[in-house]
Amino acid sequence: MGGLDGYFPVMVMIGLQFHYSLLAIFTRAALLDGLTPTVFVVYRQGIATLALAPIIFSSNKRRQSFKASLGLKSFSLMFMTSLIGVTANQNAYFSGLFYASSTAATAMSNLIPALTFVFAAILGFEKINLRSLRNVAKILGTICCVSGALTMAFLKGNKLLHMEFFLPDSKHLTASGDDTWILGCLLLLASSVFWSCWMIMQVPISSSCPDHILSTFWMCLFATIQSAIFALIKEGNLRVWTLNSPLQISCSLYAGIGIAASFFIQSWCISGRGPLYCVMFNPLATVITALVSAIFLQEELYIGSLVGAFGVISGLYIVLWGKAKDFDETKQELPQSQMQDDDISNRVDLEEPLLTDKSEYVAESKMEP
Repeated sequence: MGGLDGYFPVMVMIGLQFHYSLLAIFTRAALLDGLTPTVFVVYRQGIATLALAPIIFSSNKRRQSFKASLGLKSFSLMFMTSLIGVTANQNAYFSGLFYASSTAATAMSNLIPALTFVFAAILGFEKINLRSLRNVAKILGTICCVSGALTMAFLKGNKLLHMEFFLPDSKHLTASGDDTWILGCLLLLASSVFWSCWMIMQVPISSSCPDHILSTFWMCLFATIQSAIFALIKEGNLRVWTLNSPLQISCSLYAGIGIAASFFIQSWCISGRGPLYCVMFNPLATVITALVSAIFLQEELYIGSLVGAFGVISGLYIVLWGKAKDFDETKQELPQSQMQDDDISNRVDLEEPLLTDKSEYVAESKMEP
Protein backbone atom coordinates (compact mmCIF):
# COMPACT_ATOMS: atom_id res chain seq x y z
CA MET A 1 0.00 0.00 0.00
CA GLY A 2 2.95 2.32 0.65
CA GLY A 3 3.91 2.27 -3.03
CA LEU A 4 0.32 2.86 -4.11
CA ASP A 5 -0.03 5.77 -1.69
CA GLY A 6 3.06 7.33 -3.23
CA TYR A 7 1.65 7.11 -6.77
CA PHE A 8 -1.93 8.02 -5.85
CA PRO A 9 -1.44 11.84 -5.98
CA VAL A 10 0.11 11.44 -9.43
CA MET A 11 -2.83 9.37 -10.68
CA VAL A 12 -5.31 11.84 -9.18
CA MET A 13 -3.64 14.84 -10.81
CA ILE A 14 -3.45 13.10 -14.18
CA GLY A 15 -7.14 12.29 -13.89
CA LEU A 16 -7.84 15.94 -13.07
CA GLN A 17 -6.06 17.04 -16.26
CA PHE A 18 -8.31 14.71 -18.25
CA HIS A 19 -11.25 16.43 -16.55
CA TYR A 20 -10.00 19.88 -17.57
CA SER A 21 -9.43 18.70 -21.13
CA LEU A 22 -12.91 17.19 -21.32
CA LEU A 23 -14.38 20.37 -19.84
CA ALA A 24 -12.74 22.54 -22.52
CA ILE A 25 -13.82 20.25 -25.37
CA PHE A 26 -17.29 19.59 -23.98
CA THR A 27 -17.94 23.28 -23.30
CA ARG A 28 -16.78 24.39 -26.73
CA ALA A 29 -19.11 21.89 -28.34
CA ALA A 30 -22.01 23.23 -26.25
CA LEU A 31 -21.13 26.84 -27.11
CA LEU A 32 -21.10 26.02 -30.82
CA ASP A 33 -24.44 24.28 -30.26
CA GLY A 34 -25.96 27.61 -29.24
CA LEU A 35 -25.19 27.97 -25.54
CA THR A 36 -24.36 31.59 -24.72
CA PRO A 37 -21.05 32.00 -22.78
CA THR A 38 -22.41 34.59 -20.33
CA VAL A 39 -25.44 32.46 -19.53
CA PHE A 40 -23.29 29.35 -19.20
CA VAL A 41 -21.17 31.09 -16.54
CA VAL A 42 -24.30 31.85 -14.51
CA TYR A 43 -25.52 28.26 -14.67
CA ARG A 44 -22.07 26.90 -13.88
CA GLN A 45 -21.60 29.08 -10.82
CA GLY A 46 -25.16 28.52 -9.64
CA ILE A 47 -24.80 24.74 -9.81
CA ALA A 48 -21.44 24.95 -8.01
CA THR A 49 -23.04 27.02 -5.24
CA LEU A 50 -25.83 24.48 -4.80
CA ALA A 51 -23.28 21.65 -4.77
CA LEU A 52 -21.27 23.31 -1.98
CA ALA A 53 -24.28 24.40 0.12
CA PRO A 54 -24.88 21.00 1.80
CA ILE A 55 -21.24 20.87 2.88
CA ILE A 56 -21.48 24.31 4.48
CA PHE A 57 -24.78 23.88 6.29
CA SER A 58 -24.37 20.25 7.38
CA SER A 59 -21.58 21.17 9.80
CA ASN A 60 -22.26 23.14 12.99
CA LYS A 61 -18.73 24.54 12.95
CA ARG A 62 -19.08 25.77 9.39
CA ARG A 63 -22.55 27.23 10.08
CA GLN A 64 -21.00 29.29 12.86
CA SER A 65 -18.13 30.31 10.58
CA PHE A 66 -20.68 31.23 7.92
CA LYS A 67 -22.35 33.70 10.29
CA ALA A 68 -19.01 35.06 11.48
CA SER A 69 -17.83 35.67 7.90
CA LEU A 70 -20.60 38.19 7.20
CA GLY A 71 -18.51 41.15 8.38
CA LEU A 72 -17.97 44.15 6.13
CA LYS A 73 -14.29 43.40 5.56
CA SER A 74 -14.86 39.78 4.59
CA PHE A 75 -17.89 40.72 2.49
CA SER A 76 -15.90 43.33 0.54
CA LEU A 77 -12.94 41.01 -0.03
CA MET A 78 -15.12 38.13 -1.18
CA PHE A 79 -17.14 40.40 -3.46
CA MET A 80 -14.08 41.90 -5.19
CA THR A 81 -12.32 38.56 -5.47
CA SER A 82 -15.43 37.03 -7.04
CA LEU A 83 -15.82 39.96 -9.42
CA ILE A 84 -12.23 39.81 -10.70
CA GLY A 85 -11.19 36.19 -10.25
CA VAL A 86 -14.44 34.42 -11.07
CA THR A 87 -16.97 36.60 -12.90
CA ALA A 88 -14.54 38.50 -15.14
CA ASN A 89 -12.23 35.51 -15.44
CA GLN A 90 -14.84 32.98 -16.50
CA ASN A 91 -16.69 35.30 -18.87
CA ALA A 92 -13.40 36.06 -20.61
CA TYR A 93 -12.33 32.41 -20.58
CA PHE A 94 -15.50 30.91 -22.05
CA SER A 95 -15.90 33.69 -24.60
CA GLY A 96 -12.28 33.11 -25.63
CA LEU A 97 -12.94 29.39 -25.78
CA PHE A 98 -15.84 30.05 -28.15
CA TYR A 99 -13.88 32.35 -30.46
CA ALA A 100 -10.56 30.46 -30.46
CA SER A 101 -10.34 26.74 -29.66
CA SER A 102 -10.22 24.32 -26.76
CA THR A 103 -6.50 23.70 -27.38
CA ALA A 104 -5.74 27.43 -27.19
CA ALA A 105 -7.77 27.69 -23.97
CA THR A 106 -5.83 24.96 -22.15
CA ALA A 107 -2.51 26.28 -23.49
CA MET A 108 -3.19 29.84 -22.32
CA SER A 109 -3.95 28.60 -18.80
CA ASN A 110 -0.25 27.73 -18.48
CA LEU A 111 0.45 31.47 -18.40
CA ILE A 112 -1.02 31.74 -14.91
CA PRO A 113 2.08 30.77 -12.85
CA ALA A 114 4.28 33.20 -14.80
CA LEU A 115 1.77 36.05 -14.53
CA THR A 116 1.33 35.30 -10.83
CA PHE A 117 5.09 35.66 -10.40
CA VAL A 118 4.97 39.07 -12.12
CA PHE A 119 2.16 40.35 -9.91
CA ALA A 120 3.79 38.88 -6.80
CA ALA A 121 7.02 40.70 -7.66
CA ILE A 122 5.17 43.99 -8.18
CA LEU A 123 3.42 43.64 -4.81
CA GLY A 124 6.61 42.64 -3.00
CA PHE A 125 5.80 38.97 -2.37
CA GLU A 126 8.71 38.00 -4.62
CA LYS A 127 12.17 39.56 -4.23
CA ILE A 128 14.02 40.11 -7.51
CA ASN A 129 17.79 39.76 -7.56
CA LEU A 130 19.27 39.77 -11.05
CA ARG A 131 22.49 38.23 -9.73
CA SER A 132 20.56 35.13 -8.69
CA LEU A 133 20.19 32.37 -11.30
CA ARG A 134 16.78 31.36 -9.98
CA ASN A 135 15.41 34.90 -10.32
CA VAL A 136 16.82 35.23 -13.83
CA ALA A 137 15.19 31.88 -14.69
CA LYS A 138 11.79 33.09 -13.46
CA ILE A 139 12.09 36.31 -15.48
CA LEU A 140 13.15 34.48 -18.65
CA GLY A 141 10.41 31.89 -18.12
CA THR A 142 7.82 34.63 -17.81
CA ILE A 143 9.03 36.29 -21.02
CA CYS A 144 8.93 32.90 -22.77
CA CYS A 145 5.36 32.28 -21.59
CA VAL A 146 4.07 35.65 -22.71
CA SER A 147 5.90 35.40 -26.05
CA GLY A 148 4.38 31.98 -26.64
CA ALA A 149 0.90 33.30 -25.87
CA LEU A 150 1.31 36.20 -28.29
CA THR A 151 2.64 33.80 -30.94
CA MET A 152 -0.50 31.69 -30.60
CA ALA A 153 -2.68 34.77 -30.98
CA PHE A 154 -1.01 36.62 -33.85
CA LEU A 155 1.03 34.02 -35.79
CA LYS A 156 -1.55 31.40 -36.56
CA GLY A 157 0.32 30.08 -39.62
CA ASN A 158 -0.53 27.17 -41.86
CA LYS A 159 -2.54 24.12 -40.88
CA LEU A 160 -0.44 21.46 -39.23
CA LEU A 161 -2.87 18.53 -39.43
CA HIS A 162 -5.77 17.70 -41.72
CA MET A 163 -8.05 15.25 -39.97
CA GLU A 164 -10.87 15.15 -42.56
CA PHE A 165 -9.41 11.91 -43.86
CA PHE A 166 -10.29 10.17 -40.60
CA LEU A 167 -13.63 11.78 -39.78
CA PRO A 168 -15.07 13.40 -42.92
CA ASP A 169 -18.56 13.87 -41.53
CA SER A 170 -17.79 15.14 -38.00
CA LYS A 171 -18.49 18.66 -36.87
CA HIS A 172 -15.62 21.15 -36.87
CA LEU A 173 -14.79 22.85 -33.60
CA THR A 174 -12.86 25.63 -35.27
CA ALA A 175 -13.16 29.40 -34.98
CA SER A 176 -14.79 31.06 -37.96
CA GLY A 177 -11.82 33.21 -39.00
CA ASP A 178 -8.57 34.96 -38.15
CA ASP A 179 -10.34 37.91 -36.51
CA THR A 180 -12.25 35.70 -34.11
CA TRP A 181 -9.12 33.66 -33.40
CA ILE A 182 -7.16 36.76 -32.34
CA LEU A 183 -10.10 38.02 -30.28
CA GLY A 184 -10.42 34.61 -28.62
CA CYS A 185 -6.73 34.42 -27.74
CA LEU A 186 -6.79 37.95 -26.32
CA LEU A 187 -9.81 37.05 -24.19
CA LEU A 188 -8.00 33.92 -22.96
CA LEU A 189 -4.97 36.06 -22.15
CA ALA A 190 -7.21 38.43 -20.18
CA SER A 191 -8.68 35.43 -18.37
CA SER A 192 -5.19 34.33 -17.30
CA VAL A 193 -4.50 37.84 -15.99
CA PHE A 194 -7.74 37.82 -13.98
CA TRP A 195 -6.98 34.37 -12.60
CA SER A 196 -3.48 35.43 -11.56
CA CYS A 197 -5.03 38.39 -9.74
CA TRP A 198 -7.38 35.94 -8.04
CA MET A 199 -4.41 33.96 -6.76
CA ILE A 200 -2.73 37.06 -5.36
CA MET A 201 -5.99 38.10 -3.70
CA GLN A 202 -6.03 34.83 -1.77
CA VAL A 203 -3.49 36.40 0.60
CA PRO A 204 -6.03 38.70 2.32
CA ILE A 205 -8.83 36.16 1.76
CA SER A 206 -6.95 33.48 3.69
CA SER A 207 -6.43 35.88 6.60
CA SER A 208 -10.04 37.04 6.63
CA CYS A 209 -11.62 33.60 6.12
CA PRO A 210 -9.24 30.69 6.88
CA ASP A 211 -11.87 28.08 5.99
CA HIS A 212 -11.25 27.70 2.25
CA ILE A 213 -14.42 25.68 1.70
CA LEU A 214 -16.46 28.53 3.12
CA SER A 215 -14.57 31.14 1.10
CA THR A 216 -15.14 29.10 -2.05
CA PHE A 217 -18.87 28.97 -1.32
CA TRP A 218 -19.01 32.74 -0.86
CA MET A 219 -17.11 33.35 -4.08
CA CYS A 220 -19.38 31.00 -6.03
CA LEU A 221 -22.47 32.68 -4.57
CA PHE A 222 -21.28 36.21 -5.32
CA ALA A 223 -20.11 35.16 -8.79
CA THR A 224 -23.54 33.71 -9.54
CA ILE A 225 -25.23 37.01 -8.68
CA GLN A 226 -22.63 39.12 -10.50
CA SER A 227 -22.66 36.92 -13.60
CA ALA A 228 -26.46 36.96 -13.70
CA ILE A 229 -26.54 40.77 -13.62
CA PHE A 230 -23.87 40.95 -16.34
CA ALA A 231 -25.71 38.43 -18.52
CA LEU A 232 -29.02 40.28 -18.15
CA ILE A 233 -27.37 43.55 -19.20
CA LYS A 234 -25.41 42.05 -22.09
CA GLU A 235 -28.05 39.67 -23.45
CA GLY A 236 -31.26 41.50 -24.22
CA ASN A 237 -33.07 38.40 -25.42
CA LEU A 238 -34.42 36.22 -22.59
CA ARG A 239 -34.51 33.21 -24.93
CA VAL A 240 -30.76 32.75 -24.51
CA TRP A 241 -31.43 31.50 -20.98
CA THR A 242 -33.18 28.42 -22.34
CA LEU A 243 -31.08 25.26 -22.61
CA ASN A 244 -32.29 23.80 -25.86
CA SER A 245 -30.45 20.50 -26.07
CA PRO A 246 -29.21 17.64 -23.85
CA LEU A 247 -25.66 18.72 -24.72
CA GLN A 248 -26.19 22.18 -23.21
CA ILE A 249 -27.89 20.80 -20.09
CA SER A 250 -25.30 18.10 -19.45
CA CYS A 251 -22.42 20.51 -20.07
CA SER A 252 -23.79 22.99 -17.51
CA LEU A 253 -24.24 20.22 -14.93
CA TYR A 254 -20.80 18.76 -15.60
CA ALA A 255 -19.09 22.15 -15.39
CA GLY A 256 -20.88 23.19 -12.19
CA ILE A 257 -20.35 19.96 -10.29
CA GLY A 258 -16.81 19.81 -11.67
CA ILE A 259 -15.89 22.99 -9.77
CA ALA A 260 -16.73 21.40 -6.44
CA ALA A 261 -15.09 18.07 -7.34
CA SER A 262 -11.87 19.59 -8.64
CA PHE A 263 -11.74 21.88 -5.61
CA PHE A 264 -11.71 18.93 -3.21
CA ILE A 265 -9.16 17.02 -5.30
CA GLN A 266 -6.76 19.94 -5.55
CA SER A 267 -7.17 20.93 -1.88
CA TRP A 268 -6.31 17.37 -0.86
CA CYS A 269 -3.29 17.24 -3.16
CA ILE A 270 -2.05 20.70 -2.14
CA SER A 271 -2.24 19.75 1.55
CA GLY A 272 0.10 16.81 0.93
CA ARG A 273 2.37 17.95 -1.91
CA GLY A 274 1.98 21.70 -2.22
CA PRO A 275 0.51 23.93 -4.96
CA LEU A 276 3.65 23.82 -7.09
CA TYR A 277 3.18 20.06 -7.48
CA CYS A 278 -0.34 20.62 -8.83
CA VAL A 279 0.72 23.35 -11.27
CA MET A 280 3.34 21.06 -12.83
CA PHE A 281 0.61 18.88 -14.32
CA ASN A 282 -1.14 21.74 -16.17
CA PRO A 283 0.62 21.28 -19.56
CA LEU A 284 -0.69 17.72 -19.70
CA ALA A 285 -4.20 19.10 -20.24
CA THR A 286 -2.94 21.02 -23.29
CA VAL A 287 -1.47 17.88 -24.84
CA ILE A 288 -4.58 15.79 -24.15
CA THR A 289 -6.90 18.48 -25.52
CA ALA A 290 -4.85 18.97 -28.68
CA LEU A 291 -4.71 15.26 -29.47
CA VAL A 292 -8.37 14.51 -28.72
CA SER A 293 -9.64 17.61 -30.53
CA ALA A 294 -7.54 17.01 -33.63
CA ILE A 295 -8.21 13.28 -33.95
CA PHE A 296 -11.86 13.01 -32.96
CA LEU A 297 -13.35 16.49 -33.38
CA GLN A 298 -11.46 17.88 -36.39
CA GLU A 299 -10.24 20.90 -34.46
CA GLU A 300 -7.57 22.35 -36.73
CA LEU A 301 -4.02 22.68 -35.47
CA TYR A 302 -1.70 25.38 -36.79
CA ILE A 303 2.06 25.79 -36.79
CA GLY A 304 1.80 29.06 -34.86
CA SER A 305 -0.36 27.39 -32.25
CA LEU A 306 2.13 24.55 -31.82
CA VAL A 307 5.13 26.89 -31.53
CA GLY A 308 3.25 29.18 -29.15
CA ALA A 309 2.06 26.31 -26.95
CA PHE A 310 5.62 24.95 -26.79
CA GLY A 311 6.85 28.40 -25.70
CA VAL A 312 4.18 28.71 -23.01
CA ILE A 313 4.85 25.24 -21.59
CA SER A 314 8.65 25.67 -21.73
CA GLY A 315 8.37 29.01 -19.97
CA LEU A 316 6.12 27.46 -17.33
CA TYR A 317 8.71 24.85 -16.41
CA ILE A 318 11.50 27.43 -16.38
CA VAL A 319 9.49 29.50 -13.89
CA LEU A 320 8.76 26.40 -11.80
CA TRP A 321 12.43 25.41 -11.82
CA GLY A 322 13.42 28.86 -10.62
CA LYS A 323 10.80 28.75 -7.89
CA ALA A 324 11.86 25.29 -6.78
CA LYS A 325 15.39 26.62 -6.29
CA ASP A 326 14.03 29.28 -3.89
CA PHE A 327 13.57 26.75 -1.15
CA ASP A 328 16.90 25.06 -1.87
CA GLU A 329 18.76 28.34 -1.30
CA THR A 330 16.69 29.14 1.78
CA LYS A 331 17.35 25.69 3.20
CA GLN A 332 21.11 26.12 2.79
CA GLU A 333 20.97 29.35 4.80
CA LEU A 334 19.21 27.72 7.77
CA PRO A 335 21.22 26.22 10.66
CA GLN A 336 21.32 22.45 10.82
CA SER A 337 19.07 22.40 13.91
CA GLN A 338 16.22 23.86 11.86
CA MET A 339 16.38 21.31 9.03
CA GLN A 340 13.42 19.03 8.47
CA ASP A 341 13.58 15.25 8.38
CA ASP A 342 14.71 13.34 5.28
CA ASP A 343 11.20 12.56 4.07
CA ILE A 344 10.27 16.23 3.86
CA SER A 345 13.56 17.26 2.27
CA ASN A 346 13.12 14.66 -0.46
CA ARG A 347 10.02 16.44 -1.77
CA VAL A 348 10.66 19.99 -0.61
CA ASP A 349 11.01 21.34 -4.13
CA LEU A 350 7.41 20.33 -4.80
CA GLU A 351 5.97 21.99 -1.72
CA GLU A 352 7.06 25.61 -2.15
CA PRO A 353 4.24 27.77 -3.53
CA LEU A 354 4.62 30.42 -6.20
CA LEU A 355 4.49 33.14 -3.55
CA THR A 356 7.32 33.26 -1.06
CA ASP A 357 5.33 32.95 2.16
CA LYS A 358 3.52 29.62 2.16
CA SER A 359 1.25 30.61 5.05
CA GLU A 360 -0.17 33.45 2.97
CA TYR A 361 -0.90 31.29 -0.04
CA VAL A 362 -3.13 28.56 1.36
CA ALA A 363 -5.94 28.89 -1.15
CA GLU A 364 -3.91 29.04 -4.39
CA SER A 365 -5.21 26.86 -7.22
CA LYS A 366 -8.29 25.65 -5.41
CA MET A 367 -10.58 26.28 -8.39
CA GLU A 368 -9.92 26.17 -12.15
CA PRO A 369 -11.67 28.30 -14.82
